[in-house]
Amino acid sequence: MTDPTVARLRLIRTTGIGPVTYRQLIARFGTAQAAIEALPMLAQRGGGRAPRIAEIAVAEREMAATARLGARYLFIDDPDYPRLLAEIETAPPALILRGDIAHAARPCIAMVGARNASAAACRFARQLALQLAEEGATIISGLARGIDTAAHIGALGGRSSGGTIGVIASGIDIAYPPDNTELQERIATEGLLLAEQPPGTEPKARNFPSRNRIIAGLAIGTVVVEAVPKSGSLITARLANESGREVMAVPGSPLDPRAQGCNLLIREGATLVQSAADILEQIRPFDLRSVRSPIDAYAGSPPEDADDRDRHRIAALLGPVPVAIDELIRQSHLTPAVVQTVLLELELAGRLERHAAGRVSLR
Repeated sequence: MTDPTVARLRLIRTTGIGPVTYRQLIARFGTAQAAIEALPMLAQRGGGRAPRIAEIAVAEREMAATARLGARYLFIDDPDYPRLLAEIETAPPALILRGDIAHAARPCIAMVGARNASAAACRFARQLALQLAEEGATIISGLARGIDTAAHIGALGGRSSGGTIGVIASGIDIAYPPDNTELQERIATEGLLLAEQPPGTEPKARNFPSRNRIIAGLAIGTVVVEAVPKSGSLITARLANESGREVMAVPGSPLDPRAQGCNLLIREGATLVQSAADILEQIRPFDLRSVRSPIDAYAGSPPEDADDRDRHRIAALLGPVPVAIDELIRQSHLTPAVVQTVLLELELAGRLERHAAGRVSLR
């Protein structure tokens, strides 16, 4: 009998199986093994070939490497999977962690900003993080140079009752940048270190936006301390806003390009932050107990079978321009479950691409 963990990892590591697809497959077939066995049939209905499924040996080697590193897996249907993260559509099906997952159960605040931040901004971020941690909050950041580093160091300082979470774009065993190796190890020991990628994965540009969605998804609110326009920090802020979370920003001089991103956020409606009290005022009305458990958030109604007429109707509405799934449901006059089934089949056949904000297009 196949180990359920092995089957889940095989499905997660299969090329073309993203978080949304994984969730729909489990909702429909109940187990990862059953979903794996159904992939060829689904892809054939979508008019293509099934993706190449990750081998059992690949999953077993990853599990062994994770265990050797003193890390463990956290799957999206585990009871201690972070509740807020489970709420977002693209929540990672599995995380690899070192440290204490209890840090994610406290009120979490993301703090991000420029890598080449000014000395004044780094000092301010460090003080903010320290004061928030002393109030029992957990500070989340991405272990980059500049503001990220300052936020982690601040949260680890003093006699705080909170803590810090580092979310990295590499494997759990890879420190990036290298000069943060000692800090990353300290976070894994005193706080919580999270990675979505398998051990041994070097940081790649395409993995950083994925890392940013985890940072935003874990937090009640995101604070941007210093950022240029079109930076990764503003991507994190946008993702937080799309998830219905608070977005806050520290204002800066209009003469400093590194402040332009924050000033832009404030102009567009972000809360202006001048002290830790401003942040606490925004997040304290939020009650984590009102958020569904990860198991409830993960559970969804299984897709319904579609016939050839339904498939043709949906395919005719799709094209190279991304369109909202809600619009497909409206124009096709089909149930959401049937539309999701057709989209799932097209995606597994390699004919569909998913975009941000629940939009899809043909490849």
